[in-house]
Amino acid sequence: MTKNKIVSADEAATLLRDGDTLANAGFVGNGTPDELLAALERRFLATSAPRDLTLVFAAGQGDGKERGLNRLGHEGLLRRVIGGHWGLVPKLSRLALHDKIEAYNLPQGCISQLYREIAGKRPGVFSKVGLSTFVDPRQSGGKINPRTVEDLVELITLNGEEWLHYKSFPIHVAFLRGTTADPEGNITMERESLVLDGLSMAMAAKNSGGIVIVQVERVAASGTLHPRQVQIPGILVDCVVVAAPQNHMQTYATAYSPAFASELRVPPDAVVSMPLDARKVIARRAAFELSVGSVVNLGIGMPEGVASVAHEERVLELVTLTTEPGVIGGIPASGLDFGAAVNTQALIQQHQQFDFYDGGGLDVAFLGMAQCDRQGNVNVSRFNGRLAGAGGFINISQNARKVVFLGTFTSDGLEVAVGNGVLRILREGRHKKLLEHVEQVTFSGPYGAKRGQQVLYVTERCVLRLTDDGLLLTEIAPGVDLEDDILAHMAFRPLLPPEGPALMDERIFQAEPLALRAEFLHLSMEERIHYDDKRGTLFLNFAGMQVRSRRDVEVVRQSVERRCRTIGRRVDVIVNYDTFEMPEDVADDYARMVRYLMDRYYNTVSRYTTSVFLRMKLGDALTRRGVAPHIFETRDEASQFLEAEQKAPR
Repeated sequence: MTKNKIVSADEAATLLRDGDTLANAGFVGNGTPDELLAALERRFLATSAPRDLTLVFAAGQGDGKERGLNRLGHEGLLRRVIGGHWGLVPKLSRLALHDKIEAYNLPQGCISQLYREIAGKRPGVFSKVGLSTFVDPRQSGGKINPRTVEDLVELITLNGEEWLHYKSFPIHVAFLRGTTADPEGNITMERESLVLDGLSMAMAAKNSGGIVIVQVERVAASGTLHPRQVQIPGILVDCVVVAAPQNHMQTYATAYSPAFASELRVPPDAVVSMPLDARKVIARRAAFELSVGSVVNLGIGMPEGVASVAHEERVLELVTLTTEPGVIGGIPASGLDFGAAVNTQALIQQHQQFDFYDGGGLDVAFLGMAQCDRQGNVNVSRFNGRLAGAGGFINISQNARKVVFLGTFTSDGLEVAVGNGVLRILREGRHKKLLEHVEQVTFSGPYGAKRGQQVLYVTERCVLRLTDDGLLLTEIAPGVDLEDDILAHMAFRPLLPPEGPALMDERIFQAEPLALRAEFLHLSMEERIHYDDKRGTLFLNFAGMQVRSRRDVEVVRQSVERRCRTIGRRVDVIVNYDTFEMPEDVADDYARMVRYLMDRYYNTVSRYTTSVFLRMKLGDALTRRGVAPHIFETRDEASQFLEAEQKAPR
């Protein structure tokens, strides 16, 4: 017999009991079940029940004021809160900072993955994410205040390596959200901007013996929902609540956008260009760290500007932007729309995105920077009396191959003038951001350096790089004085190159576009060839290059041979083949040319490209010519191979 699971929000709220653990879905204002949260708040204010709940959430779910989880910010309603990002839930933050509740800040990705582990009745998440940060039990274990004493994270050793164990616990109630339900409780999400963790959260609650309550905007007749559109099957759902429109906006900034639901694609001119100010200067310099074919993550806030600059420079289609709730491709939205995106290529579940991130899938991540210190540690989670929380920052920053931290050099009142190729500081910010020690370690510089990460720190007036010995000041803006405008406003003295810092590219400080697309795709052969005399290594940047004919092959041969003859001795070579294009009928000619250069000028060659197809095609062509391909996925892997070969006896 068909069971009708449709109930009112107030009826659903009565199902929570004192001491329950409530897991709530959402990302900022995307997919947050406000109808359910409002009903729970009403019940508590009217009856003082339920009490002493444990609240669990992965991403921050609020508008920074009243909506979302701010509705639960009442003393007595909550006993414990376990959250990933706290910046948009000030009412909960106040309870935590004033020691009114037990409170934890854990990495967003680890909480997201924990739902899946709880669903499978496994002991928890085992991850390296969080090592050497404030989540590490050797620091605070993610505890926010003195009232919080139980260890939810423990350090373990497995196969001789350190890992963090994020412990499982039962979930008694899950508040979720979808678009359409049928009376049996099957849930689709066709008008939602994100999928998030609805399925794994429902499984976690159900397999814990708990209750699953889903908020939707409409109900369909039994048997009419397409099974491939059902994101949460009815066997996992206990109650369905139809929300009022004001409590079911697509995001907290947008009632409904068909572009966020992938019903249509927006025209390219829909993205607004940024004014030329400090924020755009930072985004422009950061955009130089993009490369053709790279997979990118953009954090909230300052890093959002990189997408705007990339669009303005017409290089957005040459990279793949992603965001942590599951967006792949397209253009991420900003502000209270953050998490949604337009023109996306794919949308996956949040924990799947973090699996990809944690495994090293990101080529480069652009993230914010509230504080930084001489060791390269970065703090974005707790500073100046504010509890922002880490969100997905730890997962992303710790595992991306390259990390670019973005932020103004000082904060609170900074004013600059930008134009004519120079930067002038009109008024300095009241707070220094480059400190002797950060208040909390959200990214560990020493841990990143130990693992060989490429790490940059980009501000409007200078750029620093992480080294084994700390921060190296590599670039300064034209018009800026090193001593008066930079060193005088740092709590430590950074390392300096022997020849002094280089000037940042003057184009960054001019009104005209940077012409990055031409740089990315139309480099001359001379610009694609770089020789490092100290390492005896020739770098060939063939990224984005198109070799269409035998004539193109001959141009490559002549250019490389000309440079090798100038060097006058055999060299080791690294070749970047990302988004390199070569038709099948040219492959043998190209391989023959490579064989020629190797016989005469090369010692050892390593190559890299993220394209599996190109690795196979080029590898086969070279192998047929008796050339060992040595083609890797990343530059780091190619460099490591070359270094090993250089150390080996020859």
